[in-house]
Amino acid sequence: MAEQQEQAAADAMTTRIGQAVMLLHGGDREEARSRFLDLWAEIGEEGDALHRCTLAHYMADTQDDPSDELAWDLRALSAADELTDKLTGDRGAGDRVTDVRGEPHPEPHPSLAVRAFYPSLHLNLAADYVKLGRSEAARGHLGAARAGMGVLGDDAYGDGVRAGIGRLQSRLDREGPDGAPEPTPRRPGQGRGPGGPGGETLGPPRREP
Repeated sequence: MAEQQEQAAADAMTTRIGQAVMLLHGGDREEARSRFLDLWAEIGEEGDALHRCTLAHYMADTQDDPSDELAWDLRALSAADELTDKLTGDRGAGDRVTDVRGEPHPEPHPSLAVRAFYPSLHLNLAADYVKLGRSEAARGHLGAARAGMGVLGDDAYGDGVRAGIGRLQSRLDREGPDGAPEPTPRRPGQGRGPGGPGGETLGPPRREP
């Protein structure tokens, strides 16, 4: 009975996070950010790693300051690492393993349960570091994202992550000799977008929880 109640509470939290994500995708960043903060306070720093990973992953998209965006993406990566460790320690023979999106994972090794999410997490961090002018750190995370591409599915999400890696690699390849990215010409009417200074989208699409 207690286990069923815990599962119901977990499902309810996932639903509430999804509702906030819908607000974010609908353009209401302020309300989404407010709900994410409330949910984060409710979950707590030591709460369910899956919920923290998902929440931090999307919370990053609501930030105006690149440093804050980086902080949330780092929290998402840390939670994913915790989830991997937990699965490695808790999984027994025959246990059903799901990834961070709640989908069954066909691979037998527990560490693969969340590995498909790592390219996206590292790509987002690489994009954050580009915005902050820290190209060396960006290249490190981009390399980690590229190294993990083999586990991405042949679907829209996987295609989006691979495309994001390619875009960011091209941007870093255009860096000048001083390490600063060459200016990206803006299209008419283009302002500061959700990605780099030129408005391009550097990271992958955030996936629904």
